[in-house]
Amino acid sequence: MADAPPTDEGWFVLHDFYSVDWDAWRAAPERDRDAALEEAESFLAHREALARADEGASAVFSITGHKADLMFVHFRETLDELDRIERSFEQTAFAEYTEQANSWVSVVEVSGYTAPEYFEDPESVDDGLRQYFESKLTPEIPDDTYVSFYPMSKRRQPEQNWYDLPIEERAEMMEVHGELGKQYAGRVSQVIASSVGLDDMEWGVTLFADDLTDIKDIVYEMRFDEVSAKYGAFGDFFVGRRFPPSDLPAFMAGEEVPVPESEADAHAHGEGEGTHHHGDADGHHHGDSDGHHHDGDDGGDAGDASHHHGTGDEADDGIRGELEDQDIYAGQPHGEDVYATVLYSAADADELFDEVDGLRGNFEHYDTHVKTAVYDGHEADRRAVVSIWDTASAADTAAGFLADLPEVVERAGEESGFGTMGMFYETKPEHTDDFVEKFDTVGEVLADMDGHFDTDLMVNVEDENDMFIASQWRSQEDAMTFFRSDDFADAVDWGRDVLADRPRHVFLA
Repeated sequence: MADAPPTDEGWFVLHDFYSVDWDAWRAAPERDRDAALEEAESFLAHREALARADEGASAVFSITGHKADLMFVHFRETLDELDRIERSFEQTAFAEYTEQANSWVSVVEVSGYTAPEYFEDPESVDDGLRQYFESKLTPEIPDDTYVSFYPMSKRRQPEQNWYDLPIEERAEMMEVHGELGKQYAGRVSQVIASSVGLDDMEWGVTLFADDLTDIKDIVYEMRFDEVSAKYGAFGDFFVGRRFPPSDLPAFMAGEEVPVPESEADAHAHGEGEGTHHHGDADGHHHGDSDGHHHDGDDGGDAGDASHHHGTGDEADDGIRGELEDQDIYAGQPHGEDVYATVLYSAADADELFDEVDGLRGNFEHYDTHVKTAVYDGHEADRRAVVSIWDTASAADTAAGFLADLPEVVERAGEESGFGTMGMFYETKPEHTDDFVEKFDTVGEVLADMDGHFDTDLMVNVEDENDMFIASQWRSQEDAMTFFRSDDFADAVDWGRDVLADRPRHVFLA
């Protein structure tokens, strides 16, 4: 018997498809429709807000074509939670106007094809690879515009039986298959979940992208790969786009979703026609304070890890304002409309750069890629890999590939306390040594400050005039104590003559 690769399971997944009974919907009194929409919005917003759940994710998508009208996607820790969600929806008044068109049950997994050492000797696996697998087992739902879901199996027929092949041959083919997928890093995100023993086919594949043709292209190219050409069997494809629960009335009215921002503002204040809001006075519905979904991809500037852990926009505005008064650019609420991931590695700088340079060659094929670079610590014995993208999902996808880099020890934003990473500087070449010397002086001041954990000066290995300062504090207020100090103000004044551009600062926390 051929060997079966080991697997590790994460969250359970439910893809739930519904068709709307449009005749019944049109015939219903307006007050009944309004009540049904309000209840459905609340139900979906609470699922996205993870009400009654410790972890997971949920999202709603419109489906184009005859197979369904709506798709609800839920990731949860247990199958019991998914069962409760499914049954709870059926209790809503909105469900009376729908019929379940399809569904798919699966569980996210990683397999021994990817990294046998993860299963053979878990203690030997470096932290970066372990974190990468953990992220795969507990995935987020990207903010990308479009989605494509399809089930698939491996063929079992004469001369084409995947399960008869030696494990070494299967592993080699899967590696080639994976390399093809990496060419779409930054453009297509995927969640692959096993439905072996749970549904009719063996896997459920969900692809996310901002350009639907990227999904078409990756599926098309992979059809020519041996894994798919010889051994892939596919079920029905479902394609659509994501929208927030607050836009369900617009969807049911045949209007554009997601609702354009200008129209959403008008509806929120009672203007316009065709969309009814039953939430708070600002027109939002039972979700976040801004009425949108909970995804965690708040974005950031260069050096931001794309995950913000508790600093609200109102607080950020105050911090940015204070820094602006000192002529330090702190970005927009979520950075300069770019997103990034930062990983720290203990590997040799030259070895790390060679690996990053190879990945960067692939990244540069995509319009969403802004920059990927390696920075070396001035005093700390670690390197930082900074990868900056136009979209949060692209940055997160890149993080998955970067997590395979040698000796990754940490991802920025996962440290304890309050991280500040921004302090990005470009020095005039004739003053670079002066800047480093000044950093050493300021470092002595920081060492004596309450609430200060650690501060590194990181230097781009390709450009010694490009630097950022990674600083870790116990709390935001501790960091601001320094930013408000005379020592910091003196350093800012001194820097006006030695910097080639205005310094930027973006908070990680």
